[in-house]
Order: sequence, then C-alpha cells, then structure tokens
Amino acid sequence: MNNIAAKLRARRAEARTRRALNRAIDTAATATVRQELIAIAQARQTFTR
Repeated sequence: MNNIAAKLRARRAEARTRRALNRAIDTAATATVRQELIAIAQARQTFTR
C-alpha cells in the first residue's frame, strides 16, 4: 500500500510542477524568458505541452 501511495504522491507532484511551468511559460514577460522556461522544461523530459 505504501508503494501505491508514494507513486500517487509523485504523480501529483509532477502534475503540479508541469502545470506551474506551463503557467509560467504562458505568462512570461518577454520572449527570452519564455525560451529559457521552455529550455528548462525540455531538459526535464517530462514536459508535455
């Protein structure tokens, strides 16, 4: 049971991070900042936009 709970927590945390990153990209002040955020997201390899 512990393993399932840990997997669910990890999945929720990943989804939360992905949503925050998408929101940051959408509201980036400049194109340069947006490109930097996209580069960070791509480096994470779990990014789906």
